[in-house]
Amino acid sequence: MNDLRDKYLTAIANAGDESALEDLRVQAVGKKGEISLKMRELGKMTPEERQVAGPALNALKDEINSALAAKKEALGDAALDERLRGEWLDVTLPGRPRRQGTIHPVSQVTEEVTAIFADMGFAVAEGPQIESDWYNFDALNIPGHHPARAEMDTFYTHRADGDDRPPHVLRTHTSPVQIRTMQAEGAPIRVIAPGRVYRADYDQTHTPMFHQVEGLAIDRDISMANLKWVLEEFVKAFFEVDDVELRFRASHFPFTEPSAEVDIRCSWEGGTLKVGEGDDWLEILGSGMVHPKVLEAGNIDQNEWQGFAFGMGIDRIAMLKYGIPDLRAFFDSDLRWLRHYGFASLDVPTLHGGLSR
Repeated sequence: MNDLRDKYLTAIANAGDESALEDLRVQAVGKKGEISLKMRELGKMTPEERQVAGPALNALKDEINSALAAKKEALGDAALDERLRGEWLDVTLPGRPRRQGTIHPVSQVTEEVTAIFADMGFAVAEGPQIESDWYNFDALNIPGHHPARAEMDTFYTHRADGDDRPPHVLRTHTSPVQIRTMQAEGAPIRVIAPGRVYRADYDQTHTPMFHQVEGLAIDRDISMANLKWVLEEFVKAFFEVDDVELRFRASHFPFTEPSAEVDIRCSWEGGTLKVGEGDDWLEILGSGMVHPKVLEAGNIDQNEWQGFAFGMGIDRIAMLKYGIPDLRAFFDSDLRWLRHYGFASLDVPTLHGGLSR
């Protein structure tokens, strides 16, 4: 018995790793281990022999198990110490650089546009993106036969059989916000309405969802001259130029009368847009005096009040300012694309009073 004890205690003490220790456990106290086999022989002994051999074997088994557990813990501590020495970290070293988030160009330009018009006294108005057919079309003097009201151009919400509620659409412009604001606040008004809009179109310069900002100013004595000044100030501030020449071209919009497309003088040198100089013209927005029927839909007395309205694509002016060639890139690109166009860290004031980093 003593030889068996010395044999395994010595082997356990000299075990170099947990694998060798497990082999010793199986050899000693496993089902077919030497000590286990010895314990099976107790049944063949006389009662007197069992009284002597039984306690001795149990004590040997407990001692071997205790030695195995102690050695396993020691091997684990040694492995941990070795790992800690190999994975030592100098906490005084600077941390690893982390990839920065960045503001999206659409959000950036929305902030810029809002800040510029805020300096001219325009508040921000908002409205729902799912609009009734009346707010999106009828209230804006858009007739039933107008192409924009066709399902090939506009997203209509589904109606189950027997549901006779008025049609609803994903708004095709933010102009419905003008009607809602007139109804809620009356006149005078000076607001802009930035937001998402939806149209069934998709190519290099059109996407099913894009962003617009529309402006509305209503007062007793307001004219196209006021509109021209507001747009000139906006273009100078947005494109960061000291002077700019605008060209108003007669056009037709159902919700304004008279209506005008607005172009800016520019040049394209080496494919780069330069605003305020050159011999080219670039269309950037539509505008006009608010149609009397639109005032009427907004519960504004057309005999006492008049005003102007304008609208432009936020995505489009972002493309022009930052040289982005494809509108679709706004919605399927990653941070590398943003950094390429300078949006990794722009020191531009935001509506929250900080920098858009």
